[in-house]
Amino acid sequence: MQSQSAQLSEFGTILLFLVGGAVFVAIALLVARMIRPDRPNVEKLTTYECGEDPSQDAWGQFNPRFYIIALIFILFDVEIVFLFPWATVFGQEKLIEGTQGLWGWFSLVEMFVFIGVLSLGLAYAWAKGFLDWIKPRVSKPVYRSHIPKEVYDEVSGRYTATK
Repeated sequence: MQSQSAQLSEFGTILLFLVGGAVFVAIALLVARMIRPDRPNVEKLTTYECGEDPSQDAWGQFNPRFYIIALIFILFDVEIVFLFPWATVFGQEKLIEGTQGLWGWFSLVEMFVFIGVLSLGLAYAWAKGFLDWIKPRVSKPVYRSHIPKEVYDEVSGRYTATK
């Protein structure tokens, strides 16, 4: 059995590593802030969507159906978390033989009831139309520039003509 001071020294080592890690991260962030360039402009401050022009404001509201789909995904993800240990434990022949197969039948019926309740929930969501998807109307963003549109059209015309 370890003494009280030995336990404290082990916790002290852990504390030392935590403090050292926090100091290292803080120093790295501070050095990065000091050496990086800081030249913001309108183009750099626009929303980035995987190389595409943004279709609307970044603070726009999400369709509530995203949340329903996420909840259904989590529901079936949790189902897998329960099914995998059940299948590995009750797939062992020794465990089933020890109870004359009674425990195996009980667990099988229990899992069918569990999957049945989840299937009823999915059928309910489907019947209520929560899984139907309505595409929103996309509005084209308006970008105000100091350069007239004719100049853009002229440059664009020259570019396409040279290709």
